[in-house]
Amino acid sequence: MHSLKIKDLSVCIDNKIILNNFNLEIKSGEVHAIMGPNGAGKSTLSKVIMGDENYKVINGDILFDDVSILNMSVDERSHLGIFLAMQSPMEIEGVSNADFLRTAVFSKDQDNFKLLSFIKELENTADKLKINRDFIHRGVNEGFSGGERKKNEVLQMYMLKPKIVLLDEIDSGLDVDSLKIVGQNITSYQKDSKCAILVITHYQRLLDYIKPDFVHIMVNGTIVKSGDSSLVKEIEKNGYEKVEQKSEITSTCIVKDILNNE
Repeated sequence: MHSLKIKDLSVCIDNKIILNNFNLEIKSGEVHAIMGPNGAGKSTLSKVIMGDENYKVINGDILFDDVSILNMSVDERSHLGIFLAMQSPMEIEGVSNADFLRTAVFSKDQDNFKLLSFIKELENTADKLKINRDFIHRGVNEGFSGGERKKNEVLQMYMLKPKIVLLDEIDSGLDVDSLKIVGQNITSYQKDSKCAILVITHYQRLLDYIKPDFVHIMVNGTIVKSGDSSLVKEIEKNGYEKVEQKSEITSTCIVKDILNNE
């Protein structure tokens, strides 16, 4: 049983508070969805968990299995089993998908790494995601469409076998068929591995495939409402206006207090 616990986390960039006294705990086997308006801090949350140095943590902590990871580098967090599927996956020319993943998996498995088993698993997973096998030998995301890049993120997830999976708007840029393939394969991995998943999304359509146990509404850098999957339908029907109004009452005072005490 693994857990990721975020405690009273406040984060800023360029003296602007992005995460504001944020709290959340995710355990193995659980699927949490975070929704919220643009600018709420959703993508920032995933980047801070993964260790993006552009953001400054000014209060609180992030714990993996009750051990703080704030002073750990991105690769150290990855070795713990934390994985981020990015909203805009980058292109890396000159480094093939196969070489990239072989190096990453070997660094994790070390003496247990078996090349033939790795190749077989890579090809079978590409087939399952309907990724052309030729793409395995291209530069990472080189010449890939938006949908192909998102499938490639899921391919990396399967090969690296993380314990905590962060999905930052992985549904953006996907057509109906690709969304189904991505959603169903993520769910299949989650059921087999019992990993924890944090889904960041704007839309219900992804959550039709990746069924959340918990749904959280994020506004102004903090969670303002939590519930089960029925909360998604409530937001689809009524939007974020009511929860935004409630959050504005206290957020300004909290931000000022954090900056004054930095």
